[in-house]
Formats: sequence, C-alpha cells, structure tokens
Amino acid sequence: MTRVDPALAAARTSVRAELADLAAAGGLGPGGLVLVACSGGADSLALAAVTAVEARRVGRSVRSRGYTVRAGAVVVDHGLQAGSDGVAARAARQCRELGLDPVVVRRVRVDDGPGTGGLEAAARAARYAVLDDVAREQGAAAVLLGHTLDDQAESVLLGLARGSGARSLAGMPSHRGAYRRPFLGLRRAQTEAACAALGLDFWTDPTNLLPDAAPDAAVPARTRVRGVVLPALEDALGPGVAEALARTADQLRDDADLLESLAAELLAAARMSDDLVTGVKPVSDTGDVALDAGVLAAAHPALRRRALRAAVLAAGCAPEATTARHVDALDALVVSWRGQGPVHLPGDARALRACGRLLLRPAPPRPNPRP
Repeated sequence: MTRVDPALAAARTSVRAELADLAAAGGLGPGGLVLVACSGGADSLALAAVTAVEARRVGRSVRSRGYTVRAGAVVVDHGLQAGSDGVAARAARQCRELGLDPVVVRRVRVDDGPGTGGLEAAARAARYAVLDDVAREQGAAAVLLGHTLDDQAESVLLGLARGSGARSLAGMPSHRGAYRRPFLGLRRAQTEAACAALGLDFWTDPTNLLPDAAPDAAVPARTRVRGVVLPALEDALGPGVAEALARTADQLRDDADLLESLAAELLAAARMSDDLVTGVKPVSDTGDVALDAGVLAAAHPALRRRALRAAVLAAGCAPEATTARHVDALDALVVSWRGQGPVHLPGDARALRACGRLLLRPAPPRPNPRP
C-alpha cells in the first residue's frame, strides 16, 4: 500500500471535512462551485491542489458514494511589487494544471490613503472586494482561504500588541459568510510539506522574509512576529505557543460574539430617527449616525464601548484604522461631556455632541479628479 505523506493526509482530511460540512448545511450540492483564493504561496497552493481532489467525492462515506462538485480559483494581483503580474499568471497556470476551473485573475488598485489602516489593510480590503465580486459572478457556494494556525497565532499577537480588544484577540473565524478556512488547524510547515509531497513549486512572498534574507524588501509587522517574536516565545516558553494562542482565539471568539450581539442591541436602542435629528445643527444629509447619549451613558462600559466602535464603522471608518484612542474619545463625549469639540475619526470622519445627541459624521466625498 502506498504511504500517504502525513502532511498531505492532514490537508486532505481538513478540506474533506470542510466540504462535507458545507454540503450538510445545504450550501453545496452536486455540480456546485467552490473557489480557492490562491496567491501561489504554499498555503493557498496546497489548498488548491487538495480541493481539486476532494471536490470529486464530497460527502463520501461507507453509506454514500458522494458526489462531484466544481473547484475553481481566484488569483488577485495587487500590483504592489515588480513582476506581480508574472506571479499571478504563474499561480493561475498552476491552478489550471491542477484541474481547477474556472480560474479567474483580477488585478486591483490598492488605495492606502488616510483612514484605510495602512497598505496591508488596504490590500486586504481590495482583495476581499474582488473575492466577493467573483464569487457572486460565478455563483460560488463558498470561497476557501488558506490561512493556517500560524496565521491565527500571529493575528492574536498583533492584536495584543495593538491593544485592539477582545475581537482582535479572537483572531480569524473558521467560517464567516461565504468564507471558509479549512487549514486553521494546520501549521504552515505542513502546507509546505504537502506541496513538496505533490511536487508543487510554491512562491515565497519577499515581504514575508526578514531583512537579512531580503534586504531590499519592506518588512511588515506580521513578518517580524512570524520571524522573530514567535520563535523567541517558543525558545523561552517551549513548544506549543502557536497552538495555545490559537486556542485562546477560539475561546475569546465566543465571548466576543456574545458581547457584540448585546452591543448591537444597545446601538439599535440608541439610534435616533431622522425626524429627531433634523433640528440639530450642524447636521448634514450625507448619512450622519445619530445616537441618544443618555441611552449610551446608562449602559455597561463594555457594551457601550463596543457599540461606539460599531457606530464608527457604520460611519464609514476602516476597522484597521479605528483604535482604542478613538473609542476613548467618543466615550468621553458620552460620559464626560464638558463641552469639548469634535473628535477626529479615521478617514476624516467626525464625531460631536449636541443637545444630548452623539453625531458621527462620515468623511465628505472626495472631489472627482480633473480630467
């Protein structure tokens, strides 16, 4: 009997379980389509290869022969590095050789202007916008993402360092809407081993390398966490740090979900109808979020602060750019009102208090560039 590489077997098991779960939920029937977001890196390339195989036997068991679904891929070219179009074309070619169809390549423009949360956040927003569009155009039941347990651990550490609160420490969910992450239980080394077992030559993003390996490349904070912080923690505390961080994320996610549900109820109770805010000056007609400060002040601080953050996002501010400092300033408008002036929010949005109301004003629209 041919021995299956352990890493490849683990990857297959993860994708098989993900597709079976999607099918059991009624979201993936015979002939349905799942898309893999593929950059050509080890994680997403291993996911593409395994999905191409497992799509042929969804729901297979001792009682069922299973059925076949279609597996396709989306390759996003962010255009941020020289030769990115070649990397995207290579990833698309590998996906087609693996049998995925359709394979869609899209180039995006990354806008990292004020209020976007920086280049990495802007690129992520542009990437998800493309994935949403392609999934809708192709009628896909789900989009599979190649994030691993290592990515989860890095996200928790970054959230901890930024003081971003429980939601950030909760990391990435395994399911959210159409997005699914089958590899959250696998280590990055396993996806690399799976590629090796399949003879796949994966691409290594130079921004994921430390300066001594790529001296001319910009090094994001996540790369420093990956190459310096996590190894240092493993050296100091012993093996298993990444797994422990991932377990922490799982535990905090349930807590954060409950608190955010309660905060959404508070925000709904505090929202004021248009006819109640019409007489408050200055009020624009461009989508102000108007909240009753008294309702917010009476709430528990944990719920109030979550409701205020949700209100900031409703006003159009980028989540990555919205910090605890912004929420603190808004909270002061509610519980420590002393006549202070407007609070500046990400992307040139504003918040002010008038007549017992907290008003969050979206940024004015950007003028169209002259032809």
